[in-house]
Amino acid sequence: MVAEAARRRPRERATPPAPAVAAIKGEPARDAARELDTLLHHRLRLGLASALAAVESLSFNDLKALLETSDGNLSVHARKLEDAGYVTCTKTFENRRPHTDYRLTAHGRQALGRYLTHMEAIIRVTKDTLGR
Repeated sequence: MVAEAARRRPRERATPPAPAVAAIKGEPARDAARELDTLLHHRLRLGLASALAAVESLSFNDLKALLETSDGNLSVHARKLEDAGYVTCTKTFENRRPHTDYRLTAHGRQALGRYLTHMEAIIRVTKDTLGR
């Protein structure tokens, strides 16, 4: 009786693996998700790096207002970028009040450029597949 029920049950079909990003400007196929810089892929860290790429430096308060986030949230994400060597943090005092400035490092600028190039490639390939 169990064998009969098993025969009547539809068999699960193995789903083929999703295609990798293939032949982007002559490059071999790659696993797009694996290559993304997960550190920059977070909304707040990407916003922070992008804002710093446009200027020489920004203060903590300027970044907080620009990204519309809390002190604690900005501190945590800025520290992650700092630990990775993507940004530098300079703390000074102005009229006995602490002042914190952030700058994008050369390493951070390169990482942001790679990330943006990779996202553009993913978007380009995805757009091409939508037309099928």
